[in-house]
Amino acid sequence: MIFMINAVNVARLVVGVCLAASLSACAISRPLGGDPALKIIESELPKPERVDLTAVTAEYYVGPFDRLSIDVFGIPVLSQREVQVDSGGRISFPLIGVLDINGLTLAQVEAAIMRGLGESHVRNPQVTVNLKETISRVITVEGQVRKPGLYPAIGRMTLMSAIAKAEGTDEFSKLDDVVIFRTVAGQRYAALYDLDAIRHGAYADPQVFASDVVMVGDSRARRLFKDLLAITPALVTPLVISIDRLTRP
Repeated sequence: MIFMINAVNVARLVVGVCLAASLSACAISRPLGGDPALKIIESELPKPERVDLTAVTAEYYVGPFDRLSIDVFGIPVLSQREVQVDSGGRISFPLIGVLDINGLTLAQVEAAIMRGLGESHVRNPQVTVNLKETISRVITVEGQVRKPGLYPAIGRMTLMSAIAKAEGTDEFSKLDDVVIFRTVAGQRYAALYDLDAIRHGAYADPQVFASDVVMVGDSRARRLFKDLLAITPALVTPLVISIDRLTRP
């Protein structure tokens, strides 16, 4: 008899939590829009123009431990060479020796190699440098995402694209508690963002840069809800699960 009373009390508690969560979810449902730079379209989105599809992305700057692929056109012995930048930002290349390329763009590295080969009496060297792997220019995505880790910061990246690289948020993510940490001139900064609001266009999707740390918060309410599900008697579980589905965004 005591077990039955406890089960009923637990069931009432869980249902109460579910209803509160449901009301809370309704209260924070967001309309689309709010960002002054965003135009809401009620019909089909316009097709991108050529300039939109060929927009130049942010420059990539070579850093320590990056791996590069270097080709010198018409000179097989100097082509298809993979080199790794050392901890000081330097590489070694035949006929040139050691080059300091730390902080240079790929185009600037090409120019530096062409200049060095020219000084070594190679006539009109044509050099192509491609990035094979980056370790120095990464963004850290941590917290309640499906795949936390370090991700290359290549091209223009935003908060949403960084989280997408981490395979998105998980069931315990607290979308209004997303923090970007950034260090500028030795000063550490932090900014708080509401990912749900950004997804609905209420705010602009902020750009993220190499060395940024993105931290997605943990929803204690969702964890409590799951714990309650685990201890609720099987008799009331179907009811709880159905309410849980209603409270999911």
